[in-house]
Amino acid sequence: MTAERSGADILIEALTDLGVEIVFGYPGGAVLPIYDALFKQKKIRHILVRQEGGAAHAAEGYARSTGKPGVVLVTSGPGATNAVTGIADALLDSIPMVVITGQVGTPLIGTDAFQECDTVGITRHCTKHNYLVKDPAKLGDIVHEAFHIATSGRPGPVVIDLPKDVQVATAPYRKPAPGAVLHKGYRPQVKADPVAIEAAVEMLAAAERPILYTGGGIINSGPGAAQVLRELARITGAPVTSTLMGLGAFPASSPQWLGMLGMHGTYEANLAMNEADLIVALGARFDDRVTGRLDAFAPHSRKIHVDIDRSSINKIVRVDLGIVGDVGRAMEDMVKLWKVRQHQPQDLKPWFARIDQWRAKQCLAYPESIKEIMPQHAIRRLWEATRDRNPIITTEVGQHQMWAAQHFHFEGPNKWLTSGGLGTMGYGLPAAIGAQVGNPNALVIDIAGEASILMNIQEMSTAAQYRLPVKVFILNNEYMGMVRQWQDLTYGGRYSESYSAALPDFVKLAEAYGWTGLRIEGTQELDAGIEQMLSTPGPVMVDCRVAKLANCFPMIPSGAAHTDMLLQADEVSGEMDDEAKALV
Repeated sequence: MTAERSGADILIEALTDLGVEIVFGYPGGAVLPIYDALFKQKKIRHILVRQEGGAAHAAEGYARSTGKPGVVLVTSGPGATNAVTGIADALLDSIPMVVITGQVGTPLIGTDAFQECDTVGITRHCTKHNYLVKDPAKLGDIVHEAFHIATSGRPGPVVIDLPKDVQVATAPYRKPAPGAVLHKGYRPQVKADPVAIEAAVEMLAAAERPILYTGGGIINSGPGAAQVLRELARITGAPVTSTLMGLGAFPASSPQWLGMLGMHGTYEANLAMNEADLIVALGARFDDRVTGRLDAFAPHSRKIHVDIDRSSINKIVRVDLGIVGDVGRAMEDMVKLWKVRQHQPQDLKPWFARIDQWRAKQCLAYPESIKEIMPQHAIRRLWEATRDRNPIITTEVGQHQMWAAQHFHFEGPNKWLTSGGLGTMGYGLPAAIGAQVGNPNALVIDIAGEASILMNIQEMSTAAQYRLPVKVFILNNEYMGMVRQWQDLTYGGRYSESYSAALPDFVKLAEAYGWTGLRIEGTQELDAGIEQMLSTPGPVMVDCRVAKLANCFPMIPSGAAHTDMLLQADEVSGEMDDEAKALV
């Protein structure tokens, strides 16, 4: 007979059975029984963050860089609500995460007790699923089921809300047999329809201007999916572009690579999407930052959409062929069938000749300066200095994020961690901490803005406590750069509250947290400053002073089509109309 144990012990044993090695969290009264159970075991390492939102983002960084689910443990009330932004971020970017929240005892639920909130209600619309556990005998199965839901299908966050009395009550626990606790209403389709695969292959073989439009789903499918994508591109000869979240799925050094597409994507990627006769969307969701004006999006093309989330297909853009299934397996089926039928692609030389004409625009060129550091130049020099070390790059959100996506080049998956769907400022530092915990021997760099980094600056203390050698490279232009850029383009240059006044001395701030602080103030100091950052042991923060008014181009203005892309500042004329303002 299985011995009874407390709910807290059941939770820890279930996490251990699931292979959990790391938990990011912050203790409080409603989770003290769980923290006591953690104290009495040695298999799970707890990383103490400085705010619960940092725990959620750190778990995202851990999950995105390792492929394992991130685990968060926070207390009730404000502990749970502080984690909500990270939970919502994980949902939009399809990050597998299990968040365990404390809750007041079941007799107190609904009484407005101290640190009580309706965690299940609050998180209902920003999770794949959530649970309020009322019976310790069901807790073990719920934990196993939560991990299955978080990691299968389209990955995402799951919340387990655990009242304190359930944590101390006793019940038996037995590790469930594989498949024994699957949610009856949850059956994600993994295997694609072979008839649809056959149709996709025939459409690809007939296309004269095909393009593979790839997204974060390929990263989520696992490292094997990126390898299959390379093979699919090789045998079809098609050019490849990617969303912000898909960077790294296809090597940037390939001559078939067009760069990122979308609002701040390359001219060649966006024009190729506009002129293609076949778009094959692989693990991408046609979001607004990619499509631009919907009625003008890719007007000449037939469209294939491969996605494990059935609800994503035909949600935004009507497609000619929808394929539901794991994108890695679907691509593998396509490659096999292409080879069995001994297909040869159409003559794509005219297509690539046209693409080369768009490439000749050199859309990522930027004005050079001897004195002040151009932010694009800083990113390129950082990439040159680290390219042989295969770094993991995280970002905050803003202009620096887009410049990093444009000018830092990735050869493989799980090296680019950013907040795409929710666009969460403050993501990068805790995500870098999570990535460093999961990859202790890797070079991890957070490319940040001076405004965004302050959103979760307290997590510098976490890095110091655990001696994590995270590097933070701040592009400091003393503005909320993307806000100021939109005010330039949309509101006639009226900079309402976008200037970052009263900034801290980042060097002294770094030193106060036990980090090394460096400052780079001119172009001639740039390479030496980057090298010093890389060669300095432990966590390092670099305050890189860049041109204050540089804008991020290319850019598709809100409400505009791909063909209306702006390549440089002098193409901007006047203030946007009200319809465009509403789409920002």
